[in-house]
Amino acid sequence: MKVWVSLALLVAFLPLGQRFALRSAEKSGEAAEIRASYRRPATIPFPDDNPYSAAKAGLGQMLFFDPLLSRSRTVSCATCHNPSLSWGDGLARAIGENPKGLPLRSPSLIDVAFSEPLGWDGKFSDIESVTFGPITGRANMNLTEAELIDRLSAAPAYGDAFASAFGDSAITRPRIEAALATFERTIVAGESPFDRWIMGDDAAISAPAKRGFEIFNGKGRCSSCHSGPSFTDGSFQDIGTATDDDVGRGRLFPTSQKLRYAFKTPTLRDVARRAPYMHDGSVATVEQVIELYDKGGIDRPSRSPSIRPLYLTADEKSDLIAFLQTLTASSPTAPFPDVPGQRAP
Repeated sequence: MKVWVSLALLVAFLPLGQRFALRSAEKSGEAAEIRASYRRPATIPFPDDNPYSAAKAGLGQMLFFDPLLSRSRTVSCATCHNPSLSWGDGLARAIGENPKGLPLRSPSLIDVAFSEPLGWDGKFSDIESVTFGPITGRANMNLTEAELIDRLSAAPAYGDAFASAFGDSAITRPRIEAALATFERTIVAGESPFDRWIMGDDAAISAPAKRGFEIFNGKGRCSSCHSGPSFTDGSFQDIGTATDDDVGRGRLFPTSQKLRYAFKTPTLRDVARRAPYMHDGSVATVEQVIELYDKGGIDRPSRSPSIRPLYLTADEKSDLIAFLQTLTASSPTAPFPDVPGQRAP
């Protein structure tokens, strides 16, 4: 018969020095495991019904940067998702064809392949289904599906590109969706100092940033939602800020108390240069975001259980900011991968 003895009980009978060494080893192992959970994946997921091809990604890139996709021929996908602005637009609210703007901020497309469903309220099941939302949205690009297909059909370069990507020059809505989605899945975060640190370069980030990482995964409870290589678990949370009819995912699930005021957890990749913040662009700086979370937001039934006062000290807040700054890549985007399923090095 085998007797299973609790590790905690076993430790209690060890000499003090051995107990300290064992606990230190346990802590070190746990820290290594946490760091490993943030390592970048080696591949990009592409769906079986829309596999990667270089020709399809190239066509998607053409479409993404082409203002032909808007009624006025002045607005492209890149207007709201600018590579030089970490695939956002730097505005509190997106602006399309209507100068009054849209009600929500443009989310960054960094690591979008890893974060379905999409949209601040999650109304899009995948990247393909997002495509015609902004194109046909009256306040956004304001172009009908039929007009878009007519415009693309009149451009010889697009006939050739569709033929290369799909085998013939027919231009259809599903092909436009597939091409844009393929290109957008290649938008992955560039390498940051944090990535170099977790891969073994101990000098890649500062001592305050290392302390900030511990706060991020501990007292700050940030990793409750901002977890994994993209620093988001893809969940929808009420963080206690939205009010009135700004109910987020609650609009899709009106009987759900927990989803009322819930919005998608965004990636924190390049977060230091993606101000302003929140779904409505209502917070101007990272420092103000941390103050908001430190206070805990509006106490109500829908508020996430992870959101409550943190009581961070000034030094802890400073360390947390130092860590968040290490998530900024040296380049705002990684080079687009050329090999199916592989992310850029």
